[in-house]
Amino acid sequence: MPWLIGILVIVAILGVAWISIYNRLIKQRNWADESFSQIDVQLKRRNDLIPNLVETVKGYASHERETLDQVTNARQQMIALPKDASPEQINAMSNQLSSALSRLLAVAESYPDLKANSNFNQLQQSLTDTEDKIAKARMLYNSSIQQYNTTVESVPNNIVAGAHGFTTRAYLETPEEDRKVPEVSFS
Repeated sequence: MPWLIGILVIVAILGVAWISIYNRLIKQRNWADESFSQIDVQLKRRNDLIPNLVETVKGYASHERETLDQVTNARQQMIALPKDASPEQINAMSNQLSSALSRLLAVAESYPDLKANSNFNQLQQSLTDTEDKIAKARMLYNSSIQQYNTTVESVPNNIVAGAHGFTTRAYLETPEEDRKVPEVSFS
């Protein structure tokens, strides 16, 4: 009879350990999902700012139509992403929009009257703040993915993770063109 109690204790300990590991996996998966939702919130904010920025620039730079169209099209593609788009797809589309916005702001540098416009300056500052928040949210997301992936891949967590379908997730990465060191010339 003592051996039966011993087996029951071991089974109970293993059951508690299994539940504990499973709950940790759930917690970290939810943390990763919540981290990505913070990116989504900032992307929505940026998408809401863009039409006002484009309209302000249009008034001063009507012949810069191609750049304005690129920003508008990139924003539309971002909005049109399906609800079940992966973080990687959303990140890639967001990077395209950021690139188009950079070109738009570079165009604005050519127009002193536009640069002096308080509405434009306010929109530009809001957009810059939002881009900073997006970058911070991406760092938080990648940090939460690192913790989640470590938990999924560690022993004995990987046994529980495999049994319940938990898999590792990809990090959000910077596009190759953004990794290049810019050339600076003072000539």
